[in-house]
Amino acid sequence: MTITTTSARETEALGRRLGALLRSGDVIALSGDLGAGKTALAHGIAEGVGASGYVASPTFTLVREYSGPVPIYHVDLYRLDTPRQIEDIGLDEILERPGIVVIEWAEKAARWLPKEHLWVTIRFMDDGDTRQFEFVPNGARYATVASRLRPMP
Repeated sequence: MTITTTSARETEALGRRLGALLRSGDVIALSGDLGAGKTALAHGIAEGVGASGYVASPTFTLVREYSGPVPIYHVDLYRLDTPRQIEDIGLDEILERPGIVVIEWAEKAARWLPKEHLWVTIRFMDDGDTRQFEFVPNGARYATVASRLRPMP
C-alpha cells in the first residue's frame, strides 16, 4: 500500500495516524534517502503514541527514548557502517524491551529485525515536496495496521 504526502506537516500527520495504531512490541523499519522524511514520520509516530517531549533525530546520539503510555525507542543507523557497530549500540536488546521501536536506515539492520515488522520505504517524487510512503507489512499484525492506515479521502 502506498500513501502520498505533499509536506512535512502531512508526513507528521501520517505518522500520528500510524502511531495511534501501534502498541508495545511493534517495530517500524524506515528506509529512504537522506531528507526523505524518516524523522518527520517518526516525530508523528511518537505524537500519535502519546509521547511527551521534543522528538528529534537521533543521528548523533543513535538512540533516543521517549516517555509516554508506551515507551518509544527511536534509532537512527545513518552513521553506522558495520554490523559490529550495530551490535555495539545494543539493537538486539532494544528490540527485546517493552515499547515501540522505530528504526531509521533500517536496511542496515535487516538481519536484526524480528520476522514480523512494518517496513516503510519513503521516496521523493518529482516536485521535491511530495513523498510516497510504501508500507510493506510483515506479519498479520502489520497487515491489520496497514489496512487501517489506508489513504484518507
